[in-house]
Amino acid sequence: MQGNNHDDVRRHNLSIILRLVHRGGATSRAQLTRLTGLNRSTIGALVAELAEHGLVEERTPDPTKLAGRPSPIVAASGQVVAIAVNPEIDAITVGVVALSGEVYRTIRRATATSPTATEAVQLTASIVADLRREMSEYSIVGIGVAMPGLVRASDGLVRHAPHLGWVDEPFCDLLAAATGLPVVVANDASLGASAERYFGAGQGMTDLIYLNGGSSGIGGGLIVGGVVAGGRAGYAGEFGHTRVSSSSRTDSAGIAGTLEAEVTRDALLEVLGLRGSETDADALERALLASDSPIVHAEVARQLDFLAVALASAVNVLNPQLIVLGGFLAALHAADPDRLSRAVAARTLGAAFDEVQIAPALLGSNLLTVGAAELAFEALLLDPQEIVGNIAAQPVLGVRAAELVAATNLHDPHLPD
Repeated sequence: MQGNNHDDVRRHNLSIILRLVHRGGATSRAQLTRLTGLNRSTIGALVAELAEHGLVEERTPDPTKLAGRPSPIVAASGQVVAIAVNPEIDAITVGVVALSGEVYRTIRRATATSPTATEAVQLTASIVADLRREMSEYSIVGIGVAMPGLVRASDGLVRHAPHLGWVDEPFCDLLAAATGLPVVVANDASLGASAERYFGAGQGMTDLIYLNGGSSGIGGGLIVGGVVAGGRAGYAGEFGHTRVSSSSRTDSAGIAGTLEAEVTRDALLEVLGLRGSETDADALERALLASDSPIVHAEVARQLDFLAVALASAVNVLNPQLIVLGGFLAALHAADPDRLSRAVAARTLGAAFDEVQIAPALLGSNLLTVGAAELAFEALLLDPQEIVGNIAAQPVLGVRAAELVAATNLHDPHLPD
């Protein structure tokens, strides 16, 4: 990532600096100079402008740990936030994420039935309104939505969210009208892939596949050559509809023998005796690891073998560095990782399998929240000067951020490419 010293690309250079400290964590001015190729005085001026806009803050480094003249530390602001939304068949989850990468808060509102688009907008807008009334000292850049379905990239139209029963719903426009905030919508698994690439297991990698398993089925996201691969209209990565068996079982789209038809959260909960309970992915993993039931073990083995068919095809076609599994797929992997690895290896070219890792998502339950927030932050990261002028200083939370920040550090010490 190289900058330019010419004044006519100042906006581009501001974007570079803000993106580096947002995705790479607090960074010294000296390190920013090395990473961008810009000179020290230019870095100083750019950082000062970002600080004036309230997008970064400078800290004094610990002089006892440094030799020579210490370089100021630049960190993304914790006062600028995005709101993340994830609608599913049984709940609406809304999160607040800071530009500094910290997840301040998540609110999950259960629904008795799968919400219609209008109901989801009303419930989300109500949660957002409550947050804004409680807020003080924070500024919202917008709302990012992780949607379990096909989203048209050009305008955010939800073409088909099968488990929600939505077809051609203008959820983006409806939520923007209801909240008065900018709204961006994308497929949930694609956002999960980006989140893991920048803040999780895929840091520093250019080619990865992310598969998410949730109550709404199985979706996927692709990073190819360092770029999110969305396809012509944004529908790429629908691994759940990949055919893995000759079974007559059908998925949410009515297609028989697919990964989504054969590998399901409900089937795992059924054999564990937990169907109908409030069981998240972490609790499911604990239950699978604790079970000594032959029926549970047989179902885990069956699902892992079908998952291996889909993963092997992806490895042979895309040659990724990493496959990240999230949601109930991470729990399934944890139950018998060796079986999955052996089954994938048996179906792939040796050279391709030798270079790929299969791992659980590191961001855990925060993954889609972080991914959706990143979607909302993108306009600011692209053009800090333009967007910051449109951000009204609005309160977000009624207590200090430090009291709400999760203990998990979302940043790797290495800066992004």
